[in-house]
Amino acid sequence: MGIPPSRPDSSHREGNDVSEPIRTALLIVDVQNDFCEGGSLAVKGGGAVAAAVTAYISRDHGYHAIVATRDHHIDPGDHFSDNPDFVDSWPPHCVKGTPGVDFHPSLATDTLDAVFSKGEYSAAYSGFEGFDDSGAGLADWLRDKQINAVDIVGLTTDHCVVATALDAQASGFTTRVLLRYTAGVSPDTTKTAIARMTEAGIGVITGVSAADRPA
Repeated sequence: MGIPPSRPDSSHREGNDVSEPIRTALLIVDVQNDFCEGGSLAVKGGGAVAAAVTAYISRDHGYHAIVATRDHHIDPGDHFSDNPDFVDSWPPHCVKGTPGVDFHPSLATDTLDAVFSKGEYSAAYSGFEGFDDSGAGLADWLRDKQINAVDIVGLTTDHCVVATALDAQASGFTTRVLLRYTAGVSPDTTKTAIARMTEAGIGVITGVSAADRPA
């Protein structure tokens, strides 16, 4: 199944017997230096995801907003460990004021409408735990823009992407994950994450459509 270009105004969502236009945001999760090759918690393919997302957003897919989330840790407690188990604890990463917290240089940020920072003093896997510079939470910001659907891309499939997608769906947003534009820590945990998202009713989109192939 390919990734159809999102044309939100061309379709409607039924809710409470009222048909409303679908307004979709693209949500880019944690495409940061520390999660890409050379970072303190690198994921294989992270840099390629950054470049692929940039190519994707360079085309007109009809999104009403494009936003990004980022880990922005100061002291997240037990989330950091000198002897991490890589399940509940991790090496220090994406620490405020370090190069690792920055978005990967291959990710174009000039089209972003907002950035939501999360996890200063907590683990905060989900982008819906993040806030923009004005203090607005992600869900409230999207609703204020009359967004009712999200497409999710970024890092990593089996941690912050799945957490963000599950929260998006639970918050009432029609949710899709564009799997081609994600990367996971391991095949087994990624498979589990995909199953969890599918069971929750999230659209997990795989493959490449004609619109996504380079001209």
